[in-house]
Amino acid sequence: MRVKICGITQVQQGQAIAELGATALGFICVERSPRYINSQQIQEIIRVIPTNIDLIGVFANPSLTKIKGVLQVAQLTAIQLHGDETPEFCAQVKQLWPHLEIIKAFRIKTVGSLENIPQYVEAIDTLLLDAYDPQQLGGTGKTLNWDILATFKPDRPWFLAGGLNPNNILQALDNLAPDGIDLSSGVERSPGDKEIGKVAQLFTKLNQVHSKNKY
Repeated sequence: MRVKICGITQVQQGQAIAELGATALGFICVERSPRYINSQQIQEIIRVIPTNIDLIGVFANPSLTKIKGVLQVAQLTAIQLHGDETPEFCAQVKQLWPHLEIIKAFRIKTVGSLENIPQYVEAIDTLLLDAYDPQQLGGTGKTLNWDILATFKPDRPWFLAGGLNPNNILQALDNLAPDGIDLSSGVERSPGDKEIGKVAQLFTKLNQVHSKNKY
C-alpha cells in the first residue's frame, strides 16, 4: 500500500519521513495554503530524497503555465489536482506531461459526490478522496465519512485522505481497502511542521496490519 505524507516543507523532515517508510511525499504548490513552499524549496528537499519515492506537487485550479513553472525547477514525479479542475483540463495536463502520474482529488460530502468521478477516469492515473470542507481544499483534519465509500470500486487506484492519523488508521483500513493513504494534519504539530514521532507511530500501526495480513 502506498503511504503519502503531504505538506512537506522542511528538508530534514522530508528525509526522515522517507526513511521511516513513506512511499510518497506531497508538496503544496497553492500559495494561499499555510503549507505552501515554492519550487526552489521543493527541489532542495527532493535532492536528499531517494529516487524510489514518489514526489507529488499539489495544485488547486492552476494554470498550465503555473504547473510548467514549478516543473521547470522541481523534479516532481506526479501532479495532484486538488481543486475544481474539469476532465478536459486533466486531459490537457496528462497530454502535456505523459511521463508524470496525474492524481485527481475529490472532496466527498455525500454519496452524490462520487457521481462525477467516472468522467475523469480516462484523463487521470489515480484518484484521491478527501473530506469536504466549505472553506479549505485540504489538510483540514476532518475525517471522511467512510460509510459513503462502502461500495466504492473505481476503475483507477485510489488514495484515502481526510483526517487520517495514527489513532484512527487501523479503523479506517478495517472499513476500506484503498490502494494508498494520504496524511497531512494528522502527523503535524502545526501546518507544514511534521511531528516525526507521530509519523513513526503511524508506521508502527501499519506494520501491525501487514503482520496480521501475512499470517
